[in-house]
Amino acid sequence: MKLDRRGLLGLLGGGVAAPALARPGAKAATVQFRHGVASGDPTSDGMVLWTRLTTDATEPLSVDWFVRPAQADTAPVLSGRIETGPDRDWTVKIEVSGLEAGREYRFDFAAAGTVSPQGLTRTLPAGTTPVVSLAVVSCQLYPGGLFNAYQAIADLPRVDAVVHLGDYIYEYGAEADDYGMATGQALGRIPEPAHEIVTLADYRLRHAQYKSDPDLQAAHARAPFICVWDDHEVTNDAWQAGAQNHQPASEGDYAARKAIALRAYYEWMPIREPRQGAMPEAIQRSFHFGDLASLHMVETRLLARTEQLSYQADLTMTVDADGTSVPDIAAFEAKRKDPARDLLGEDQRAWLGRELSASHAAGRPWQVLGNQVVMARVAGPDVSKMAGPAQIEAMIAALPAEVQAEVRLSIQLFKAGLPFNLDAWDGYPAGRERLYQVFEAAGVQPIVLAGDSHAFWVNELKDAGGVRRAVEFGTSAVSSPSPGDALPGLPLGPLLSGTNDEVVFCDQTAKGFVLLTLTPETATAELRTVSTIMAKPFESGTLRR
Repeated sequence: MKLDRRGLLGLLGGGVAAPALARPGAKAATVQFRHGVASGDPTSDGMVLWTRLTTDATEPLSVDWFVRPAQADTAPVLSGRIETGPDRDWTVKIEVSGLEAGREYRFDFAAAGTVSPQGLTRTLPAGTTPVVSLAVVSCQLYPGGLFNAYQAIADLPRVDAVVHLGDYIYEYGAEADDYGMATGQALGRIPEPAHEIVTLADYRLRHAQYKSDPDLQAAHARAPFICVWDDHEVTNDAWQAGAQNHQPASEGDYAARKAIALRAYYEWMPIREPRQGAMPEAIQRSFHFGDLASLHMVETRLLARTEQLSYQADLTMTVDADGTSVPDIAAFEAKRKDPARDLLGEDQRAWLGRELSASHAAGRPWQVLGNQVVMARVAGPDVSKMAGPAQIEAMIAALPAEVQAEVRLSIQLFKAGLPFNLDAWDGYPAGRERLYQVFEAAGVQPIVLAGDSHAFWVNELKDAGGVRRAVEFGTSAVSSPSPGDALPGLPLGPLLSGTNDEVVFCDQTAKGFVLLTLTPETATAELRTVSTIMAKPFESGTLRR
């Protein structure tokens, strides 16, 4: 199918600028809806509605909102008025309730004479539910390429919700060697602001730039989003008390930066505000699709994650019997398998156990886990089985000089069977075993969804004893670079699936999303692809089903 239009967005309109009235006595202002409309966190009787005003006002403005049946041009079934202002960056968020279950609705906003685009949204079903369709996305680097995957989602004949597994924004700047900027320069997609984001104004402006993308707006206007962050919504390789890409000497206190990033996230995303008394990091929550499925979204970055290990920082050297310096793999593995290493934390793990058990007891056949990082046990590929020393050295020589030493070390370690990605669950094997015990205690084998890796995965998840505990579908990136992009001569996906018992299929180059369709009898995952992220039109296809 060839796609070269803006899909749904073109039908919805872009909002017309007109004078908007502030509170009595305030100066009249102009308003536009440049960032579209969105909905999210659906329930069986409502959802969150979102938009943002672009205005020259300096005082708060009143905004009207309307919800109508999707299939009829009738009066609103719900409406109201809310005020927004500069204290929340002119964003608007309403938690709607009182709608019918399993119904599609249209919604829009108005500020005086300015009318927003319309969006489509849907409440969760209640009772007997024959089918649920979820589009699963992750990792959208603005300079990395066009968001064609979102246009493909907007054009789907059915999508009940879009499940976003994180990296909705990236924090990097616009220097020539910043992440994705080779593509960004070619496409004219330059990050705003041009420096790495640190302040509240920075994070707000970066969210605004992403929400200005027409394809992302079209997807948000097509169906409700169910979101969780990963690391780049704050900064790269975030964990409970720090991040790889945070330097306190020049960027200040990490806790303050994290709080700023989360404030901007809650302002700009169609997600419910933190529960009263809860930490803002506690984003875990469940969604129930009638009698068919439950979706449990977990948080693996900011609440309880132990600091990541890295081969560069944590692998020490020892001397073998011949006096040769070699990596001390046994010492490294002792660190990696430390029982204290964790991603979820005890409180969240107990919450998940209760949620899984209750949904299973309610008779829902499908438990789905919205999880940020790959859960499967994935050893790095032994490239010596597919290429000779001269070929491997030529491949390394073609890489940027600053990563060549790291790649040489990785090849050596992968040959010994060490993990491909320490930032995933493989860096926390004891925590993974505790999670599998939760699955077993609840009597379920969930469908695990994963993002972060910029690759497609189909995995059979097994515990340390080899017992199957779940199945995993990993979605590739919307536009972020894939590992295979840097190694065009190396069939990285087949190497990983050939090396690892749990990896059924892996593609390390394609871009797109996973379309998960559930019925009472079947769960079908389609690995949906776009032919290019560098141009329009593009072809939409299915890599595997």
